[in-house]
Amino acid sequence: MAKGNDLVKYITQQVVQYIDTPKQQRQEAKVRHKERRASWSVRWFGMIPMSIAMWIGKVRRSRKAK
Repeated sequence: MAKGNDLVKYITQQVVQYIDTPKQQRQEAKVRHKERRASWSVRWFGMIPMSIAMWIGKVRRSRKAK
């Protein structure tokens, strides 16, 4: 049962910490977190969109050189 008590204690600490932080500071942290996140295409598909874009660019440059 100690694990359950530890979980309740941790959740209580997190809630108290959240309540103690000013609203302005919480909003700024939320904005900073959103700015650091990767774009949706990278989050959903990884490096595939970038690799396709690089491949298409290479094909277009090679056609343009001919």
